[in-house]
Amino acid sequence: MSNKNRSKRPYLIRAMHEWMADSGHTPHIVVDTSFDGVAVPLEHIKDGKIILNISESAAHNLKLTNDAVSFRARFGGVPFDVWAPIRSVLGIYARETGQGMIFSHDSEQPEPPEVRESVEDRRARPHLKIVK
Repeated sequence: MSNKNRSKRPYLIRAMHEWMADSGHTPHIVVDTSFDGVAVPLEHIKDGKIILNISESAAHNLKLTNDAVSFRARFGGVPFDVWAPIRSVLGIYARETGQGMIFSHDSEQPEPPEVRESVEDRRARPHLKIVK
């Protein structure tokens, strides 16, 4: 059974996290702390956002589910259970390169309807054939 309104965000976060880990980079996420349910150390919030290291060595028991990002980490030597709804994750990037992905708040909107091409559009396209 398919759910057309399912967000791509958690899938993209998991894919980027795996790519960064496989590349030897340190994945970080940016979380909007104004969302209900965000549990992060308040003293590390700046301008309503927090940057979290979600590398294997920093984020213990990391779970990247369709609903939330959760893990246990140390902040200033004090353990803290982090929980962030997936909608609160604004982006994921590699610390070393800055490469990653940014999400907008409106990225949860359904995609625009598919546009069907007209007969004229099909005629204007070049046609290729194999020549031996």
